[in-house]
Amino acid sequence: MNQSIYVAGHRGMVGSAIIRQLKKQGCQNIITRTSSELDLTNQAAVQDFFSSQSIDAVFLAAAKVGGIHANNEFPAEFIYQNLMIEANIIHQAWHAGVKKLLFLGSSCIYPKLAEQPMQEKALLTGVLEPTNEPYALAKIAGIKLCESYNRQYGTDYRSVMPTNLYGENDNFHPENSHVIPAMMRRFHEAKQSGANEVVVWGTGTPMREFLHVDDMATACVHVIQLDNETYEANTQTMLSHINVGTGIDCTIRELAETMARVTGFAGEIVFDSTKPDGTPRKLMDVSRLKALGWEAKISLEKGLKSTYQWFIENEDGLRK
Repeated sequence: MNQSIYVAGHRGMVGSAIIRQLKKQGCQNIITRTSSELDLTNQAAVQDFFSSQSIDAVFLAAAKVGGIHANNEFPAEFIYQNLMIEANIIHQAWHAGVKKLLFLGSSCIYPKLAEQPMQEKALLTGVLEPTNEPYALAKIAGIKLCESYNRQYGTDYRSVMPTNLYGENDNFHPENSHVIPAMMRRFHEAKQSGANEVVVWGTGTPMREFLHVDDMATACVHVIQLDNETYEANTQTMLSHINVGTGIDCTIRELAETMARVTGFAGEIVFDSTKPDGTPRKLMDVSRLKALGWEAKISLEKGLKSTYQWFIENEDGLRK
C-alpha cells in the first residue's frame, strides 16, 4: 500500500488497531496527530492540517466516548464534540480532494427497541436509548454526512457500525469502563487477593455480542478497500452503513464463566439480581458484511486470552 493514510484517533483502541493492521499490509505512509497537536473540534486547525498534507484516505476513528455515567453527566460535550470532529474532518477531507474515507460509528445508532438481530434498515425507525441519545445522534449525523457528500460531490465515504469492542488499549478504569474490561479487572483482582467470590451485576441472562478490536481493524481495512461495484451492489445510497460484528452473542453468565477460566479465578460467581440487567439482547445482523466478503475470525475466548495477556503486561500503567 503506497497510499498516504490519515488515522484520526490513532491512540484509541480502534485507531491503534487500524494502524497495526495497515502496517501488517505494508502501509508505510501513515499520518497521525495527537489531540495536543491537532484539535479536531477546531475548524481552522483541521483545515490547515488537510491543506498542508497530501492525504489519499482517512480512517475517522476519533471520538469522545464513555459509558452510561459519562453520557448522562456530559450530554452536551458528547453531542457537540462528536459533531464537530466528524463535520470538520469530513468537510475538510472533501475540500482537500480526499476521495476515500471510512467513518466509524456505534451500534447505539439503532432504536432502543430495535428488532433483533439489528439490521442496517432499522436506522431512524424508532426512539433511541435516552442515556446515550446525544452520542447516538452525532454518530447518525456522521453517517448522513458521508452519504450527503457522496451524493453531491461524488466522494467515496463509507461508514461502519461496530458491536461491543474489546482488546488491546481498552479502558480498564474501575468505574468508567465497559463490561469486558471492568469484568476482567474485577476477576483478576479477586484472583490476586484470594477472594472467594466475584459479584456480577444483574441476573446474568442478558445477551451481548463482543468483537475483538483486531477483527474490527481488519473489517475496516477490508471495507475501505472494496471496489465500488461490490460495495454499491450490497448497500444503498442513503442506507450505506455496514454493521460489523460476529453475529454471535452470549449471556453475561457465559461471559463471566469464560472470564473466570481466562483469568484463572477459581472462586464462585455471584449474580446480584437487585442490579439492573439493561437491554435483554443486543445483536448485530452482519449479513451485509458477509456478502461483502468479511467474517470475524477471533473467538471470544481466544480474544479474551490475548486481551488478558496485554492487561497483565500493562497493569502498572493501568492503575488509575
